[in-house]
Amino acid sequence: MAPKTAATGNAPLIIATPALRQSQQAWLQSLANERRLSQATLQAYDRDLDQFLSFLTAHMGEPADLSHFPSLRPADIRAFMAKRRKTGITSRSLARIMAGVRSFVRHLEDRGQATSAPFNAIQTPKYSKSLPKPLTMDKARMLVDPSQSLATEAWVTARDSTVLLLLYAVGLRISEALALTLKTAPFSGQDALTVTGKGGKQRRLPVLPVVQKALDHYVSLCPFELKPDEPMFRGVRGGPLSPRIVQKTVETMRGALGLPDSATPHGLRHSFATHLLANGGDLRTIQELLGHASLSTTQSYTEVEMSELMDIYQKAHPRS
Repeated sequence: MAPKTAATGNAPLIIATPALRQSQQAWLQSLANERRLSQATLQAYDRDLDQFLSFLTAHMGEPADLSHFPSLRPADIRAFMAKRRKTGITSRSLARIMAGVRSFVRHLEDRGQATSAPFNAIQTPKYSKSLPKPLTMDKARMLVDPSQSLATEAWVTARDSTVLLLLYAVGLRISEALALTLKTAPFSGQDALTVTGKGGKQRRLPVLPVVQKALDHYVSLCPFELKPDEPMFRGVRGGPLSPRIVQKTVETMRGALGLPDSATPHGLRHSFATHLLANGGDLRTIQELLGHASLSTTQSYTEVEMSELMDIYQKAHPRS
């Protein structure tokens, strides 16, 4: 395995010894196997740990090695955090980096190669968690309504409204919607859909007739040959539809229709969950529908609902 390097001046700097790199790869593999994290999340953890190893190399004056970890002190950890702060990094990003580094150190600790004590002595950066930003039901309906489309071709109108409907009426992530094929899409008569989400986790979702009909309509108008195992949503040149095209389409519609900044593809997924909760859906069911690994992630939607209730209360109550 070729060593990773970091550029410094005219020469590359090796930021970790082969033994430490082997431990890093073993840690990432354990995360993939035990926690079933997505490839994107694993890559983010890998990059975050590289930042710490790069700091450790400069701090120790030699490539970071397993032998350095047992001697780490809280002051060393604070020095790393201070260095990252100087780059203008946010508290949320720094907290994420520290979570990844702590996870790696716990991996080493389980093997008797480190202690997490100096990390436990450091307080995690505090930050305010942003709540999901759902649309109202009327605005969500406006966004998925084909009559509101700004496209000039009927098949593009059908494509865009169908993709957005999958986000709002089924609760799919945009990547999940764009991965649908003729084999996996729920056409008329198919009232359920199986999707593979983050970490390779599969979930079974109910599909309303309006979504089935929208899919039928799109396929009937699409001018390109759709093969059973290839993504069915296409760009204007016939290639797979890019998530960025969907985002830009929504941005344009947002401006034309006077919708708020929360009118985004992911905002429709937030709206799906919030509107279900407001109409009596229970958290566990919504968790399953969204494919959240943790119930705490889904619970943020209860905070949204309470926030909206308090806003109504404060505007309406005579003593407010």
